[in-house]
Amino acid sequence: MSDTYVECLIKAKQSMLAKFFKILLIMLTVVFGLAMFLFMPAMLLALACGLGAYFVNLYTDLEYEYLYLDKELTVDKVMAKAKRKRVATYSIDRLEILAPIKSYHLDNYKNRNVKVKDYSIGEELQPDLRYVMYYEGGEKVLLSPSPELVKVIKTVAPRKVFTD
Repeated sequence: MSDTYVECLIKAKQSMLAKFFKILLIMLTVVFGLAMFLFMPAMLLALACGLGAYFVNLYTDLEYEYLYLDKELTVDKVMAKAKRKRVATYSIDRLEILAPIKSYHLDNYKNRNVKVKDYSIGEELQPDLRYVMYYEGGEKVLLSPSPELVKVIKTVAPRKVFTD
């Protein structure tokens, strides 16, 4: 049995609100850190703002890693390049369709009420390289796979994967 292994790492776009909060909390940390010399309770505020900036950075600086091995696609979330968490595992045998986000092959799936999970870059680029995967009729998964990953999945499920 031939095991194929493909790994793809993509960086998700940070929202403007997250960037604003991170910069605001860092600035407040510096201000309260300097004010600590004038009155002591500012030390607690500086500590609270510093922890807030750390956690905002941790949960908004995201990368997604797609790992394909032996008919299974695993999605991991890497937070701030320090913490890794397994988000989902998908069996290619249960895949309904995998196609580009603006493909005509997805027209039959447009009116479904399904749970949407976004593990993509989070923005529409030109050309849009994101893919939509419908899984077991109940999930719509947005991905940004590399062409190599799509090619490998297509060799396993050629009638379910489209690259138009």
